Amino acid sequence: MPAIRLVHVSRSGGAAIAGEIQDANTSSRFMPQTNRPFPRLAIPPGIFAEGIIPRPTYASRVVGQLSETLSAMPFPTSGRLSLLALAMSSAFVKADPTPTTGPLGQVAALTAAEELKTIHLPEGYKLELVLDDEQIKEPVLCVFDGNGRMYVAEMRTYMQDIDGRNEFNPTSRISRHESTKGNGVFDKHSVYLDNLILPRMVLPLDDRVLVNVTNTSDISIHRDSDGDGKSDTAAKWFDGGPRGGNLEHQPSGLVWGLDNWIYTTYNNYRLRWNGTAEPLREATAGNGGQWGLAQDDFGKMWWSNAGGEKGIWNFQVPIVYAAINAPSQKPADFDTVWPLVALGDFQGGPMRFRSPEDKALNHFTASCGQTVFRGDRLPEELRGNVFLPEPVGRLIRRATVKVEDGVTKVENPHGQSEFIRSTDPNFRPMNMTTGPDGCLYIVDMYRGIIQEGNWTKEGSFLRERLKENGMQNVVGHGRIWRVVHKDFKPGPQPKMLQETPAQWVKHLAHPNGWWRDTAQRMLIVKGDQSVVPALTEMARRDANPLARIHALWTLEGLGALTPELVQEKLGDPDPQQRCQAIRAAESLLKKPGGNPTLQAKINALESDKDPNVQLQVVMTRRLLNWPDWKAKAQALVASSTSVGIREIGTKLLAEPPKLANGDFTKDQKASLARGQEIFTSVCFACHGFDGKGMPMAGNESQTLAPPLAGSATVRRGDSVMRVLLHGLAGPIKGKTYESQMMPMATNSDQWIADIAGYVRNAFGNQGPIPTAAEVKSLRAANATRKEPWTIAELESLLPKLVDSQSTWKLTSNFNETALPLALDHNDATRWSTNKEQSPGMWMTLELPAVELVQGIVLDSGKSRNDYPRTSKVELSEDGNTWSTALAQGTGTSPVTELHFPPAPARFIRVTQTGSAPGLYWSIHELKILVPPQKR
Repeated sequence: MPAIRLVHVSRSGGAAIAGEIQDANTSSRFMPQTNRPFPRLAIPPGIFAEGIIPRPTYASRVVGQLSETLSAMPFPTSGRLSLLALAMSSAFVKADPTPTTGPLGQVAALTAAEELKTIHLPEGYKLELVLDDEQIKEPVLCVFDGNGRMYVAEMRTYMQDIDGRNEFNPTSRISRHESTKGNGVFDKHSVYLDNLILPRMVLPLDDRVLVNVTNTSDISIHRDSDGDGKSDTAAKWFDGGPRGGNLEHQPSGLVWGLDNWIYTTYNNYRLRWNGTAEPLREATAGNGGQWGLAQDDFGKMWWSNAGGEKGIWNFQVPIVYAAINAPSQKPADFDTVWPLVALGDFQGGPMRFRSPEDKALNHFTASCGQTVFRGDRLPEELRGNVFLPEPVGRLIRRATVKVEDGVTKVENPHGQSEFIRSTDPNFRPMNMTTGPDGCLYIVDMYRGIIQEGNWTKEGSFLRERLKENGMQNVVGHGRIWRVVHKDFKPGPQPKMLQETPAQWVKHLAHPNGWWRDTAQRMLIVKGDQSVVPALTEMARRDANPLARIHALWTLEGLGALTPELVQEKLGDPDPQQRCQAIRAAESLLKKPGGNPTLQAKINALESDKDPNVQLQVVMTRRLLNWPDWKAKAQALVASSTSVGIREIGTKLLAEPPKLANGDFTKDQKASLARGQEIFTSVCFACHGFDGKGMPMAGNESQTLAPPLAGSATVRRGDSVMRVLLHGLAGPIKGKTYESQMMPMATNSDQWIADIAGYVRNAFGNQGPIPTAAEVKSLRAANATRKEPWTIAELESLLPKLVDSQSTWKLTSNFNETALPLALDHNDATRWSTNKEQSPGMWMTLELPAVELVQGIVLDSGKSRNDYPRTSKVELSEDGNTWSTALAQGTGTSPVTELHFPPAPARFIRVTQTGSAPGLYWSIHELKILVPPQKR
């Protein structure tokens, strides 16, 4: 059976075999044959490849063989084009899935020229090599300064072996590349910053550059003052403090928004340039973004999430208002991907195979580095499209964008295909951006392994898949490509650093969004008020609506925006101008006293004909917390026929998860607030907003991670801290979850305590808030542990909960006759002191015999506030001689767990040592904790 047959389909539908490749695994050539009969096909006339290619890596070579012979075939040109266009699509040339076990052959690095032949784009488009392995290694992003010089962040220590050893060695760098002739050929190269720990963010300002690296939220500012291409001045610009956790779960972005705020992923805040002073900081919603960040022409940020397999998301409204996804924002199959490589080398394993036989990736899993194309040197059809690299799938998704009835919607215009995809397993697009030349740039990390070491551990599914292909051996490469089109020439190189502010103002009308953004940013940083009249005139009368918007926001950034101009813009016939005017007005309305006249003008737009304007009114009211915002929003949502107002407005009205009631101290409240911020920026993508687990796309019955709500691992003992420090692996109650819990030990003890305390008291949970000292002690006790915990291990370490038994006896110095009600297994009954809590109240439990105990649980049940404010536990074997206080605790919720080292006891005495005016001490149910070996 030949591997590939070339089939000629006539206009009548008849088909005949025109030739064969006898063995696609060897170097055999295509052999034309006399047309042999073939079954009639219900497809258009042309020439198509039919058959199986046993290994994906041979696909491009086979197509090359087929295309080379077409010129000798006596068929129409249209047929030849059909073959070239369709031979690599999944419908005509299919990867023969290789079994999960057994070697597939060692994958080797190709040269850039060889790799280019494996990359497939639509007709008319092609890639041009900009930089390759000779200039850069392990690139993860590129950005341009005002003169068009390219800065490349190179993570040179990322996964240099399958175990990810020495990743945090400070040997990474940011390089700078310049086209000295202004022709788009980067011929001057320098190391701008060296000896870094995995650089993550780069933002050129003017001749200064903001930089962030891994394991810190600090941002530094740098300058090359002598023009040699190397930074020679440095200072801290933003003091964000240390940052820990897996390097894939740390911020990226650093995008200067249209609204003059700087945005990053993960962080629940945005920053603003403040001259020589510290930047301003303002809270935002949790964005759920991971690697990469982009904005569109109207200043809305587009986020992507790989850990939660969400692709692009939270793009309905600016993140300062909320993180919102509308049910109708994308088709059900949008997150399905169509790769050409089918090695099955991804973390999700078989559940992410297209089928048991076809091991191609079936869904976004590493979506990252997205951009919105805003250039002017590619076809108009691309303008405003979102491009989303998927490095695990070796492809780039193009998404068209349209706004319908207030909902932003995306769609894949390529059907069961992609804008860019490659047959080279090492093609790893990590980031994209619009360049100064109006073209689209791709950062190709070009490597074998793209998953971090937590997913390649011994025994993991992924490790064996990588090893059998030798993927761990392809390291130390990198390419940057430029997407061009046959009908366009790249635009000129900018020289903004030598220009005046007046010249920058003119760039606000440039057709390329990169020029507009850069000019606005430089005007704000310069702070030159002489351009205010020109900006005002542009905001009012420029023929380009985007120029009017940029001028408006530049005035806002310079502190020169007036209420009069805003009111004028609120009446603009263009609804987008009205929306931007409302947003820009927020900086005026935040000032003391606000502006009642302006506020009234905005309120009047609640009845605007455009749902986008109506939603903007709701969002501004909500952000500024106007007294009646919620009632008015509810009325609007209830009465509107707009899909956008209903879908987005409903989510704007949603309440965040509530914490358990508790008399928390000031420090505990601060800890819970920090924990909530951590959860909404890091944890919710897998565990869900409600703590019940984020449903997997395409399989809503399966969640990415186990539920935290009601989890004994979260509530009892120190298990949640153990998991945070070392991770959790393996099935949980018979279920295997795709998103493995990774170690968070690189974070501080306080960070661990904060998030542990939050999840213990959110989602209906109730439990004690740990301290940094407890985490420190646990960390030290497990200092030599390298592997994640399993549920079985944790259960073996947990004290076991023992329900009350009929042989137990209680005594107390208050209301003794009601004591049996604390042992009756009835949540509706209780023992209570019947007097408000005061120091010295006690209750003693007597067991039938001496037993090894480890804790006691006091559940105040429906008497939610009647828990002991502070208490201590003492033990005795005879009821006469008592130990010192083995445990002391501060009650914060209806369930009080008091833990202590295992000790023999027949009597357990709990003494209430605090005060709670007006509140009793009540116990609905009492239980004890014993070491696991006892039960």
